[in-house]
Amino acid sequence: MNQRPYNFSAGPATIPVEVLEQAAADMLNWQGSGMGVMEMSHRGKEFISIYEQAEADFRELLAIPMDFEILFMQGGGLGQNAIVPLNLSRGGTVDFVVTGSWSQKSCHEAEKYAAEVNLAASGESSDFTTVPDPASWQLSRGASYLHLCSNETIHGVEFQKLPDLKALGSDAPLVIDFSSHVASRTVDWSRVGLAFAGAQKNLGPAGLTVAVVREDLLGQALLACPSAFNYQIVADHQSMYNTPPTWGIYIAGLTFDWLKRQREGDLTGIAAIEQRNITKAQLLYDTIDQSQFYVNKVAPHYRSRMNIPFFLRDESRNDAFLAGAKERGLLQLKGHKSVGGMRASLYNAMPLEGVQALVAYLQEFERQSA
Repeated sequence: MNQRPYNFSAGPATIPVEVLEQAAADMLNWQGSGMGVMEMSHRGKEFISIYEQAEADFRELLAIPMDFEILFMQGGGLGQNAIVPLNLSRGGTVDFVVTGSWSQKSCHEAEKYAAEVNLAASGESSDFTTVPDPASWQLSRGASYLHLCSNETIHGVEFQKLPDLKALGSDAPLVIDFSSHVASRTVDWSRVGLAFAGAQKNLGPAGLTVAVVREDLLGQALLACPSAFNYQIVADHQSMYNTPPTWGIYIAGLTFDWLKRQREGDLTGIAAIEQRNITKAQLLYDTIDQSQFYVNKVAPHYRSRMNIPFFLRDESRNDAFLAGAKERGLLQLKGHKSVGGMRASLYNAMPLEGVQALVAYLQEFERQSA
């Protein structure tokens, strides 16, 4: 397994090797049950135990208060772009802060369901390389909620600190799409009303979506909201109103257990993985910043730890760069088609050795191109 390539894909993304090995061992016979997890009834005692452990571990890892429901759902982040306004818009105005492609998509989707969508702030004029100063946000009076994407996978912009809406004069709940940095850092739940994430970046395979919803926001869904997407109904049925993504929940549960066992000095769990992520990201950013061959355009204070886009100053060398990377087992470094360039996603499962290998290749390619 030490010979595995390093997969820098933005999602579906690399999964911890220990998790994959455990899943392989359990594939035909989970803990002597005679069934693989994919064959189990979601209402049987075997899967119920998997679900309950996964939920408990996720709550513990992210220190989620007990007045928040953890919902295991389907439809991905894009699905939540519709599900959130169907549940929370209440036929009123919804505020959006747009800092990249994903929050932009969310804003457009909400226009189908909310009575009015207010663009409170946008980073488009900077080509989404920074976050507008919260003091400049044009917030609506009585907004149903404010939506932002706390880490933009494509543009590499991350909120290092969630905004305090009360300090900005708003009583609206804060909704965050934290798909591409969930479980990579701590969350200030005192500032959050709802957080959702597709699992395929930091939690496990595509197909599972996690929504963490404050209890006082339940029970407000529009009549048009499908029952399977009504947060109150999903919560009342413990995520089993319809058949949940059982395999995704199982792999996420193994990933949560892996996260709990992580150590960095005296730090454990999320604190340990956050420190490791800081180290990985800083190593790559320092290499790019010290080079005359590569460039990252994101404002330093808003640079993502998870998704690092960068460009070769001579883009005629892009194909050669990618070919050389693949030869060295450095995979999925091509940037998103909407922005071009390169992108390295350094999710929790990417080891420091993978980033060191990428840095060594960046330096080698620059020397060869001189």
